[in-house]
Amino acid sequence: MAGNESINRTSGPNGWYTDLSGKAAVNKHIIHEYFDIQYTKAIIRDVIKYLDDYYFRSRFIGFENYPKRNNPDVPLIFASNHSGMAFPWDGIILAAGIYEMFDYGSEAVRPLASPMLSESLLMNPYLYDNLWKIVGSVDASFLNFETMMLQDEYNLLIYPEGVPGIGKGFNRRYQLQRFSSSFITMSIKYKTDIVPILTVNGEYINPFAYKSGILNGLVNKIGVPFLPIGLITLFIPFQPWIFYMGFPAKLTYVLGKTIRPYAMTNKPVEQLSYHELVEIKEKVRGNMQTQLTEAKEKYGKRPWKLKEFFFVNFKNLDKLPYTMPFGWPLLFEQFNRHWKRNKGEEKPLKLGFLSSLRILFRSPKQLFFYLPVLGWIPLLVRGLRKRS
Repeated sequence: MAGNESINRTSGPNGWYTDLSGKAAVNKHIIHEYFDIQYTKAIIRDVIKYLDDYYFRSRFIGFENYPKRNNPDVPLIFASNHSGMAFPWDGIILAAGIYEMFDYGSEAVRPLASPMLSESLLMNPYLYDNLWKIVGSVDASFLNFETMMLQDEYNLLIYPEGVPGIGKGFNRRYQLQRFSSSFITMSIKYKTDIVPILTVNGEYINPFAYKSGILNGLVNKIGVPFLPIGLITLFIPFQPWIFYMGFPAKLTYVLGKTIRPYAMTNKPVEQLSYHELVEIKEKVRGNMQTQLTEAKEKYGKRPWKLKEFFFVNFKNLDKLPYTMPFGWPLLFEQFNRHWKRNKGEEKPLKLGFLSSLRILFRSPKQLFFYLPVLGWIPLLVRGLRKRS
């Protein structure tokens, strides 16, 4: 759902900018090519809300002051930080929460996500093909970004730190990494506001994990953006489901103060030098860094709230194993079968302990997620076949 922006500079007369408006006009098929709003509503209701209500227990601070578009025909650009070193559950919970908050209307957000998330089946949750795109994500490229600016059905969500923001290491968890310039370019060109969303506690999904350039280079070859070095990593070979797991961080999203890059210059975007663009980008980055530091100081004191976590789960023991990461492969598979069986009808999924046993008998391929070491062989074969 939510992911990382990996958008490169384009070349042009001034060395960095090329007007892609014409190409974007014929690229509009990407807007609806995969996106299935009914599927999105169902998976949020039956799966993502389950993970959120009983595990991550998210809270949204300041969203009662959610901004209106300053330009009604152009989407707002929401920009968030990555806390780092975990599967992007923080982005998934954020996008799902905003979808629900605004009843899937035009104030909700669609993410621009790193192509690595969609091109590798391994990076789709529990190997469900094109899941990111079906629930609204679009591969992040300059052309796709420009195309999404031409629609007004949804606002946009980006993570301008990109993949390096996820893999920056626990020691840099609240240090914004190098920003992409594309969202600054679009804000200036279309005169639309940038709204920061400060994500707090996401780093505790996989705490005390660090990066290795050598290891990341190796896993990049199989379509995985990075592999953290930490406690979780040691157990991944023995239980493949751990590749997708995280600890129950109390995910907190703070709505920041609007930033207007288009008000920082009196030039149209095509007349800006790249140096001028970088200056504006650094002003925006500094502004967001200040807001992020303030949000972390205010809301990051108790990142897990374990007393609340255990109380919630003790009251809902009947919902095991789906409330815990080891049950999530079964939860996704149960939903997928339910969706196909009911042909998209709005029929809520009914869950229980016995249903988890039934799904293992009906979908024995799910056993691979629980098979030590050997379970990785069919999972990697399937994931790599998709990539090739």
